[in-house]
Amino acid sequence: MTVEDHYTAIAPKLTNWLVATGSSYAEACDFVQEAFVRIWKMRDDLRDSDAAVRGLAYTIARNLRKNSWRDNSRFVPVDELPESAVTVEAPETLPSEEAEESARLRGILANAFAKLPPALREAYTLFQIGERSIREIAAETGVSENLVKVRIFRAKEKLRAILTDMGVTF
Repeated sequence: MTVEDHYTAIAPKLTNWLVATGSSYAEACDFVQEAFVRIWKMRDDLRDSDAAVRGLAYTIARNLRKNSWRDNSRFVPVDELPESAVTVEAPETLPSEEAEESARLRGILANAFAKLPPALREAYTLFQIGERSIREIAAETGVSENLVKVRIFRAKEKLRAILTDMGVTF
């Protein structure tokens, strides 16, 4: 596969993962673009393996985000904000009732994700949104596969409890 093929397959999922784990959509797009620029520069040295390129893209994007947050003096980690400050507002005008309901649900989910501990949020979003395997997540985060499984399970349980407390029924 070419770098372009990898980009087509990976970029949307990587962007969604970055947004779900705290980046704005614009930042996520920038991180993904920069990650693939770096991958493009390394293209001659890469093993042409889907898993290797995907892992590299996620690692580069995550590191770019960490560097950006560290360098940005205005950044306040979500974990340090009071719960009342972590809100997501819907757009002012919506084209339809479906869009309004979708925005409302996205806001509820974003607030619920913000309440998860960072390690649980990272494992869960890599697994569900990034569609990464347990083995890939373990290698990327430097923990055992069993711990990744525990974190995903605990994240699901906490999300279920948080959403139930917010009045969401299953």
